[in-house]
Amino acid sequence: MKLPVYLYGHPVLREVSNEITPEYPELDKLLADMFETMYASEGVGLAAPQIGRNDRIVVIDANPLAEDFPECKGWKKALINPEIEILDGDQVSRSEGCLSLPGLSENVKRVEHIRLTYLDQNFQPHEEELSGFVARIVQHECDHLEGKVYIDHVAPIRKQLIRSKLNNIIAARVRCDYPVKYAPQKRKK
Repeated sequence: MKLPVYLYGHPVLREVSNEITPEYPELDKLLADMFETMYASEGVGLAAPQIGRNDRIVVIDANPLAEDFPECKGWKKALINPEIEILDGDQVSRSEGCLSLPGLSENVKRVEHIRLTYLDQNFQPHEEELSGFVARIVQHECDHLEGKVYIDHVAPIRKQLIRSKLNNIIAARVRCDYPVKYAPQKRKK
């Protein structure tokens, strides 16, 4: 089932997510719905806060980017309670977009090499070292679990330059080709 993507300005995107346990209800269905939502929205990653859930769950299918970034080939995973360790402090600036910030993309500096530990959907532990664009995707999605969005990493002057676009998203003055949930609107007195 396609779920609505929560857009910038919605409070759930600023909350730190909670770890989940094997008792999490209907996890397989949720993961299937998250993948379906991600594909329908033409994304390569989706974090649970983006569908209104304050849980440490991420789905990624980086394979559509494999032609330009070979490290993405075959990289499709569900990440439960993921944790990132920075292995290389050198940062590279690349353009990023986000389903929760439709119509925007900005250059973001991120490290190129990380260690990822996570549980799979059967709660089996995994550890991987990732480099390049797949490491960027994982960092982007894991930021959502910490209540961050990619524009938190851009220079303040750049953020000022896109302020009107951000305000349009908050005020529900953007349209998407996928189901969305706008931020609650403040009532006028």
